[in-house]
Amino acid sequence: MTTTETTTAVTAERADLLESLAKHRWFLAHTVQGLTDEQARLRPTVSELTLGGLLKHVTGTERTWAEFMVTGPTVFPAFDESTAEEWAAEFVMGPDETLAGLLAEQAAVAQRTDELVRTLPSLDATHPLPEAPWFEPGTQWSARRVVLHVIAEIAQHAGHADVLRETIDGQKSMG
Repeated sequence: MTTTETTTAVTAERADLLESLAKHRWFLAHTVQGLTDEQARLRPTVSELTLGGLLKHVTGTERTWAEFMVTGPTVFPAFDESTAEEWAAEFVMGPDETLAGLLAEQAAVAQRTDELVRTLPSLDATHPLPEAPWFEPGTQWSARRVVLHVIAEIAQHAGHADVLRETIDGQKSMG
């Protein structure tokens, strides 16, 4: 899959995908509004999850899957113990990272993904999934399937974020 220099018409399907991406990204970003960097690093439950770590993970996940739509499975490293450690580190908001910086990175990655959704020549183009314990060997995903997966990832983690936020200070993203 490659991008094109010409503008691909934004079909109703692409518009729906873009709208869904934007909605779920908004819920995640809204959940962390008004927090300090220290609050974003809190572990308010027995889980290892923090709001900053979730935001960082979702951004990294979206970035990698967007690149997959263009380059295929080479964007993913071979799964072994070192990549498991790298994957776990993706959930940690580092001491030098700020919530504002993570939100800015999320916005930049979102812009790139949205551009791909608008301009990919076909959402039907496929790539084989990388070898990993959670993928069926030989499976291929279309660009459309990748975007749906990214939407599901963002939505799922926005729900996690809502629980963490409410535990920290009682705020809810809705209701």
